[in-house]
Amino acid sequence: MSLFNITFAGGAGTVTGANFLLKTADFSALIDCGLLQGTSDADRINAASFSYDPRSVQFLFVTHAHMDHIGKIPKLVKDGFS
Repeated sequence: MSLFNITFAGGAGTVTGANFLLKTADFSALIDCGLLQGTSDADRINAASFSYDPRSVQFLFVTHAHMDHIGKIPKLVKDGFS
């Protein structure tokens, strides 16, 4: 059994759209929640459902305030994060 699990929900393989879910037995935390930028399908991808349930995320850590790290926070809240 692993101590934690990291899901790369955005920003892996790209420069923008940072979105990493860290889960342990005790908590679920999101590291950044950014917009994908600069691709022809960015709008479609940014509007798509998250690959995880935002209601299950307990904490949000923001590394810095660039749109590719914070731009999807309003959607995260709209979809159930509190």
